[in-house]
Amino acid sequence: MRETSAGGLVIAGIDGPKDGQVAALIGRTDRRGRMLWSLPKGHIEQGETAEQTAIREVAEETGIRGSVLAALGSIDYWFVTEGRRVHKTVHHYLMRSLGGELSDDDVEVTEVAWVPLGELPTRLAYADERRLAEVAGDLIDKLHSGGPESLPPLPPSAPRRRPQTHSSTHRTPGRRTGRGPQQ
Repeated sequence: MRETSAGGLVIAGIDGPKDGQVAALIGRTDRRGRMLWSLPKGHIEQGETAEQTAIREVAEETGIRGSVLAALGSIDYWFVTEGRRVHKTVHHYLMRSLGGELSDDDVEVTEVAWVPLGELPTRLAYADERRLAEVAGDLIDKLHSGGPESLPPLPPSAPRRRPQTHSSTHRTPGRRTGRGPQQ
């Protein structure tokens, strides 16, 4: 079984100095009661492109409206649910915050927070997402030095034609087999 999701690293203050930039992260409590911070993301629905899903999911899970600037990469991993092996791919995007109010109204989210970019390596729970944050830092440097036209073009993304079958469980922390961002 295959699942495909999309999400984003939405940054407030992206055009200003890096020490003033913050990213909206979501926190979920794991089975041991630990808060695990990650990037907002969710399933690509029928008729949506990956970019549209990233914008929708960031808004649903954080309350922040954003626009896609560039692709950060994809994370791939396998998990087992209900006796079936699932291969999941999550496409991530660098996003500019357009406004909104930080909110943890989404039932899948325990907390949301604005986190300074410099804290992402210690705050993000998953190594694959920490690597995406590094890619984001490089893209932000390009944006500052050369403007939006210096960012790489977005890869083509067609709307999903058929509905996905969604697994009823989320991945188990510590059981990831992601290989990191793929360019």
